[in-house]
Amino acid sequence: MDTAEHIKHLAREGRLLADAAEEAGCDAEVRPCPGWEVRHLLRHTGMVHRWATAFVAEGLTSYRPGGGEPDLDGPALIDWYREGHERLVTALTGAPEALECWTFLPAPSPVAFWARRQAHETTVHRVDAESALGLVAGRSAVAAELAADGIDELLRGFHARAGSRVRTDRPGTLRVRTTDTGDVWTVTLSAEPPRAERTAGGAAREPSGTVADEVSDGPSDTVAGSPAECELSGTAEALYLSLWNRLPAGTPAVTVTGDDRLARLWRDTSAVTW
Repeated sequence: MDTAEHIKHLAREGRLLADAAEEAGCDAEVRPCPGWEVRHLLRHTGMVHRWATAFVAEGLTSYRPGGGEPDLDGPALIDWYREGHERLVTALTGAPEALECWTFLPAPSPVAFWARRQAHETTVHRVDAESALGLVAGRSAVAAELAADGIDELLRGFHARAGSRVRTDRPGTLRVRTTDTGDVWTVTLSAEPPRAERTAGGAAREPSGTVADEVSDGPSDTVAGSPAECELSGTAEALYLSLWNRLPAGTPAVTVTGDDRLARLWRDTSAVTW
C-alpha cells in the first residue's frame, strides 16, 4: 500500500471511531481493553494522533513524549478527538515527500511510516470503539489489503524489535496464512525476538519498511523450505484482528492447525502497549 492509501484509510477509520464512540457514549465498556471505557479510548487515541502530528507538522527529528491525555468528557471529548484526527490527516496529506522526522519502525520514508502506523493505530481502536456497541469484531469491515498490510507491520515491524515479549525457550515456527489475499508469514519463535518472512504466491517479499476451535494434525505445507509447528489461517481481516487480540480465543474465524502452544504463546505475550 502507498502513503495516499494509508491516509485514506486513516481518514475513514478515524471518522468511524468517533461516530461509534458518540453512539455508544463515554461510559460504555471497551471489552478488548480491560478497564477502559470509551472516554479512555478517546483520550488515548486522540493523544496519539496529536503526538504523531507533531513529528510530521514540526519535523521533529528526535523522540518527544506525548503531551498527556486531557481531562475532558462527553461531547467536548468527542469534539477534541475529531479535531486532533483531522489535524493528523491534514498534516500527512500536506507533508513533503522529503520530510525528515523521527520514526521507530523501518519504512520507505518518515511520511510513509507515520501514515501507515496511524492508519493501523486508528483501525484497531475503531474496532475497540465499535465493540462498545456490543459488536465482537466491529460493524465496519477492515479492507483485506489494509488488514494484510497491518499483519505485516505487526509481525515484521513491532515484533522484530528488541522489546517484543513473544519469546520461548522451546523454539518453534508459526505460520500465518490469509485465505483471501494469498499472503503467508513464517515466524520463527525462540528466546530472541521473532523473525518473520513474508511470501506471496511462493515468492519472498522484501520488507516494506488466535486460538481457534478447529485443530488438526499439522500444518498443510512448508514455505521457503521450512516446516511450521503451528499455522493460523483465515481471512486477512480475521487474522489481523486475532493477532491484535481483538477477537476472542476460540473464534471460528481463525483456524489453528498443529501445536496450538505457539498460538497461545502469541495471545499471552504479544500485547503492544503505549
